[in-house]
Amino acid sequence: MKKLTTTILLGAALAALGAVSAWAETKVQLLEVITSPARTEFLKSQLAEFEKANPDIKVEVISLPWGQAFEKFLSMVQAGETPDLVEMPERWVGLYANNGQLEDLGPYMKDWAEAATLGDRAKEFGSTVKNTQYMIPYGYYINAMFYNKKMFAEAGLSGPPQTMEEFAADAQKISKLGNGKYGYCLRGGPGAFGSIQQFLNNMNGKPGYFNEDGTSTFNEEGSVKGLQMMQDIYMKGWAPKDSISWGFNELVTGFYTGTCAMLNQDPDALIGIAEKMNADDFAVAPWPVGPNGKAYPALGYAGWAMLADSPAKQESWKVMSFLLDNKQNLGWAKTVGVMPIHNGAEQDEHFKTEQFKGWFEELQNPDKYVFVTPPTHLENLGVFYDSMVPTGFQEVLLGKKTPKEVADGWAKYLTDEQQKYMAEHK
Repeated sequence: MKKLTTTILLGAALAALGAVSAWAETKVQLLEVITSPARTEFLKSQLAEFEKANPDIKVEVISLPWGQAFEKFLSMVQAGETPDLVEMPERWVGLYANNGQLEDLGPYMKDWAEAATLGDRAKEFGSTVKNTQYMIPYGYYINAMFYNKKMFAEAGLSGPPQTMEEFAADAQKISKLGNGKYGYCLRGGPGAFGSIQQFLNNMNGKPGYFNEDGTSTFNEEGSVKGLQMMQDIYMKGWAPKDSISWGFNELVTGFYTGTCAMLNQDPDALIGIAEKMNADDFAVAPWPVGPNGKAYPALGYAGWAMLADSPAKQESWKVMSFLLDNKQNLGWAKTVGVMPIHNGAEQDEHFKTEQFKGWFEELQNPDKYVFVTPPTHLENLGVFYDSMVPTGFQEVLLGKKTPKEVADGWAKYLTDEQQKYMAEHK
């Protein structure tokens, strides 16, 4: 009887210990929105390393397809089904930060050892709303131009275009080769506005989105010429017909298969292209300059943010700070194709190759190449980027509306948003 009693007590103790162990484990939900199989796999490998070092924290990854991510995450928030951490594109910050739904990360960063090497850009871009660090970028997407050397040589062209005029002329010459070859990999689907902005800014000779009085520059004469150039490229057959719906993956495929000879993209495109093409067959050049001798490449970014209603803030910060430390961020930058956030990362051998020449040339010549970042302080920027732009741009490409008509609609929406913001923040 004594042995039986001891056995029962031991079993009860072990069960209780198991219950305590299960109770002590904290779950952190992490939502990724710029998804692809490769980057999801790498993210999970990082988190597996984290969990091994932190067995009391379990990280659950939820992945949303990028094409529907904005609407789906918005629905999650409205339904109160929020994760603890979210991958936050720059254009979403204004909406959620202004509504009090993001946690201020400043207090957490005060005790973060890795903050000592964090670049000023990460602090600047992560605090565009209310001068508060609502997110920390994990890297920067800087736009430059890939070009296919073989297709250029076949068309009698010796090098990449230096100006927008040459760009259009080269696109025409290459398209005349026929046999399913086109000059430009145009992006007409999700995420198109980065490219559109560059055409508008270059041809208008002004960086950014607004004049000092808050009026948008996007329906000014030069900007309309930029949108007209994009319409011409598409309607004249210098870009593939199905590019009207192309997103990132289709663009990359179009370039490495030799369907189109020029592609403006960020370093993330280099990953897939380098796997499929010989390094001698393509190069990356700076974005061509406009009539005023300057170019205005888009600089975008995304990062990690914490939801203000997270019940596991300390554990969530532990996960976020791990992903953003020097070692993990360098691996992430190499894997997903962004420029890293910590000072000194540029000395890594990975970034010293010819493949990064175009981006570094833009970085090293600030007078000629003026980077343009989205106005992330605007609450409804995501609506503009992910809803208004694809619809309006496709109407332009199909000739259903004139560039001026669509530019006027975009400008009115942005002007209203900017002037509302200015009135509220006098």
